[in-house]
Parts: sequence; C-alpha cells; structure tokens
Amino acid sequence: MLAEELSVLDADSDLWHPLSPLLDAALRLEQHDTAYSWHGWDKKQIDAFLRSLPDHCTLLLGVWDTSTEETNQLEHEVLVLGCVCEVVHKEVCTLRTFEALSGIPPVKELEPGFEHARALMKAAQEQVAPVAWALFTDTITWNEWLYAEGPDGAVADKGELLAGFARQGRCVLMGSQTRHHL
Repeated sequence: MLAEELSVLDADSDLWHPLSPLLDAALRLEQHDTAYSWHGWDKKQIDAFLRSLPDHCTLLLGVWDTSTEETNQLEHEVLVLGCVCEVVHKEVCTLRTFEALSGIPPVKELEPGFEHARALMKAAQEQVAPVAWALFTDTITWNEWLYAEGPDGAVADKGELLAGFARQGRCVLMGSQTRHHL
C-alpha cells in the first residue's frame, strides 16, 4: 500500500496539516493485519484499488469548504485539502500538496471549477505522472465518504459510495481511469 521509502515533499505547507492524520490512518492500516479496519476502510480494498492503477500515476484530491469573508460577508470556496499522491508499482511513494506544484494559481485562489481542476491535473501530469484519478469535492461529501462504515462498523464499499456521490453531483471524478469505472 505505502512504499517502504515514502517521501513527503512539502510537510511545511498549510495544506499538509489536514493530510497528516490521513497518513497516520494509512500507516495504521499498513501495520495491522487484514482484520483491522478504520472507518470502513481496510487494507484489502485499498490494495485492490492500487492494483487497478497504471504502474506510474498520480491521484489528486481537492476538498473545498465554504467560507465567509468577515469584511463583506460574501461566501466563497476555500481549498482545505489539496494533495497529490504518486503511485509507482501499486504503492504510494510520494505525497505532496498542491502547493508543491508549479504553474497553477496560488492555492488561496484555487476554485472547485473545471478550469482549475484541469490546471491541477496538467501540472501533476507534467511534474509527477499521468493522473489516474482526481477527486474534487466539498467537505461534507468528503467527510461522509471518508468516515462511512458498513453495517455494525464493517468495511464499506468505498468505490461504490464514491461513484454514487459522483452520480448525484456531489463530487467530480476525473482522470484516465474514470471512463473505465463510472
């Protein structure tokens, strides 16, 4: 699941703070046996997902939240989690935030629209590897998907749940692998 020599490229980034607990959860999954699960996730389904990916690719994740500016009370979307995972031979080998990508708008200006999604995907492809999957969503959908569990705390079918959210328009899935699965 995680490469033995996992590299974190910009841990001093503001976007790293919400990513750090997710890495901790992945490390716990990696270190426990196959019976261990975390909020509906288990090592078996993550490994199966990683095995379905090309040998060298990236996974992008962008999560936005609605914020209100104090000066004029206008709501706008604020990026709260922006991450690029590089996958090599079915293992995550590097993690970086969107701040590590060059040639994109400043992180504070990134919006959850098609133009910025394409800019992020283009930068990731040029600087890291082709994008297999890119998920762009809001915090409510992200939290619902991330923490969803099956009945009685069992493992959940995270792929089907995410596909359902995409069909409902609650998130956008893009990348080279989406045409095969949605």
